[in-house]
Amino acid sequence: MLQVRGITKRYPGADRPAVDDLDLDIRAGEFLSLLGRSGSGKTTLLNMLSSLVLPDSGRILFEDGDICACSEKERNRLRREVFAVVFQQHHLMPYLTALENVLLPFLHGFSPVRAVNYAHARRMLEQVGLAGMENSPPGKLSGGEQQRVAIARALVRGARVLFADEPTGSLDSATGASIMALLRQVNKDGVTIVMVTHNPEYAKQGDRAVIMADGRIMR
Repeated sequence: MLQVRGITKRYPGADRPAVDDLDLDIRAGEFLSLLGRSGSGKTTLLNMLSSLVLPDSGRILFEDGDICACSEKERNRLRREVFAVVFQQHHLMPYLTALENVLLPFLHGFSPVRAVNYAHARRMLEQVGLAGMENSPPGKLSGGEQQRVAIARALVRGARVLFADEPTGSLDSATGASIMALLRQVNKDGVTIVMVTHNPEYAKQGDRAVIMADGRIMR
């Protein structure tokens, strides 16, 4: 599904590339973990895979099309309809309810949100275990519940690939385990997952773990 060929990314002022001439293949339906210490390049790689950041050189092929050669309009379409990203910090709108946060991807200009979108957003909240909490604002939810809202929002438009950057990093062990169980179910339902983590135990729960250091894949 995704083929990475020789990508390199260097940030201004850095003494070495964040990602250095890296190759990687990701299969459709795979649950891939990117494991490594802080500064290993795993988040930069995730951001490039999800087209949030472009590499300085190299190619990223999604179903044989080069993401790096696409227009910004096409990359926006990919992020809106095909890719989804979940961050460690949930980035929920504090003044909106859980349901309204999940509905955000359906907002386009001044077009009203359709009833079918409301129904689908409610089903997504049910699927992530938050039935009955539609009207709760983020401030009334636990950290794990907020992460579930973020996952529901990411998947509400039917994304095929979910990129998760330390989705359990700010959670206690029990809550983190519940989020991992949810991600495994999402993957079982057919969504390809690429997850950044520093936790070896969580990394083992995917199909494959790639270990990074100094911007390169070690194994």
